[in-house]
Amino acid sequence: MPLTDPAWAKARKGVPPANAGQLFPPQVLTSDEVAALIRACSTRGPSGVRNRALLVVLWRAGLRISEALALFPRDLDLAHGLIRVRRGKGGKFRTAAIDPGGVAVIELWLAERRRLVIPTSKPLFCTIARDGHLHGGEVFRPLKPVYARNLVKRLAKKAGIEKRVHPHGLRHTHAFELAMEGTPVHLIQTQLGHNSLATTGRYLAHVAPAALAAALAQRAWPDEVPGAHRPDPVEQLVAAA
Repeated sequence: MPLTDPAWAKARKGVPPANAGQLFPPQVLTSDEVAALIRACSTRGPSGVRNRALLVVLWRAGLRISEALALFPRDLDLAHGLIRVRRGKGGKFRTAAIDPGGVAVIELWLAERRRLVIPTSKPLFCTIARDGHLHGGEVFRPLKPVYARNLVKRLAKKAGIEKRVHPHGLRHTHAFELAMEGTPVHLIQTQLGHNSLATTGRYLAHVAPAALAAALAQRAWPDEVPGAHRPDPVEQLVAAA
């Protein structure tokens, strides 16, 4: 094919993947899976402490990855379990809450930052390698979203999780857990930073189908309607005796 052929420029762009433009349904993680993901973080150095704190912010505060990576230590009010999100979607400010267990994990990273003498003027989640000579002298640079995406994929593989795991999936998991715990929808809306309850409703409809299945599983079959009766296990034992 001649280099002047218009088809050459098109060919250089490559063939788009078969799933290009497709939206995958969100997948939530179980508590055991999240625990396995966190346990998979390195225990050999400060990067593991930092990465566990990052996972916890995504999971227990429901932040978007862009919001988490834009945080600075001054945005934390851990005494009251609050995180100020200064760069939310659409540039909106909000305050998210985090539970005491999540606070404890973040505090471990803050202590590690102090040991490493990382200035509080640097992003909460920053690089820790002393490689400033490779980056114009800059050290403690902000982590990039691609690092977080690759991190969770690597940890999921190490933990043996077969689901498609990504940073936003931890936000889905957070919303799912709040819904399962009976948190009012308007509070979930505030926590996630949605503009309207309708947005939160659609969000939960996608991430919490198990709630619907569980609710329907509790419905009793009317005695007067013919159907396949499923005997109670206790009834079966009594009948067998």
